[in-house]
Amino acid sequence: MISHLTLWVVSDGKPGHENQSLGLAEALGRHVTVAIHGIRLTPGESLLDRIRSAFHQAKKLPRPDLILGAGHTTHIALIALARRTGAPCVVLMKPSLPAMLFDLCIVPLHDLRGQPGEDVIATMGALNRVPAPTDGPRDGRLMLIGGPSASHGWDGDAVLDAIGEIIAASPGAPWELTDSRRTPEEFRKALRERFPQLTVFPHEETGPEWLPARLARAGETWVTEDSVSMIHEALSSGSKVGLLPVPWKKPRGRIARGLARLIVEGFVTTFRDWREIHVLDHPPMVLREADRCAKLVLARWFR
Repeated sequence: MISHLTLWVVSDGKPGHENQSLGLAEALGRHVTVAIHGIRLTPGESLLDRIRSAFHQAKKLPRPDLILGAGHTTHIALIALARRTGAPCVVLMKPSLPAMLFDLCIVPLHDLRGQPGEDVIATMGALNRVPAPTDGPRDGRLMLIGGPSASHGWDGDAVLDAIGEIIAASPGAPWELTDSRRTPEEFRKALRERFPQLTVFPHEETGPEWLPARLARAGETWVTEDSVSMIHEALSSGSKVGLLPVPWKKPRGRIARGLARLIVEGFVTTFRDWREIHVLDHPPMVLREADRCAKLVLARWFR
């Protein structure tokens, strides 16, 4: 197998998309030596300007062995760079263009209809940068709060009541909490007033390494149901995961189907089930989807 890879990561600047691409790039780096180079596209540019910008930035980079990208804005640039360099390109999402235009598509299972083709890898959730669990202590307690989204509404009082019951079930135990850019400001204010014992880290004050570091030592993690990416990050860390309830807008949509699968297969515990015995279930396995995909990519092109 090849011992060194030069990777180009094409980014639209959105942290969630970069998280997926870097998750795969760093997972590859756990098997071979990698050099990661970024190509940043500017949102709002025309299609032609995006291609020109990608080519201009690429002139300064060493020839790639593999090109990665996530986000619809990156699609044409990914294809154009792959055609120019001869390197295979991988898109980390269900593409808006025909899948046959890419060398490989890595797509969350809830975004697929039917069986994936030979150039599609189906994953349980989007890839992420959370490292594999270690043998260190897992005595942390963590809460991750989202907010209203396309798939969910918001009931701040219900979330606050659930948080209160969880804290009361472990008296004296320290809990840490972070919110997200979607969290309503009035909820953040009510949270501080009602639970002064909570250590709250506003998302504006946390960097990209904060969450992986906290998850690495979290034995229990509670996540609001709307925060699909954080649910899968918690499952990638080896933590037990509980779901804080928020109302659904699309109870039969793709997000709901993916979450229902996690519940049925025992990866997560609903708040309603937890209330019966005050115990979070151990997931049947640690979700290491980035590492699994990295092995498949290496086997496909770099033996």
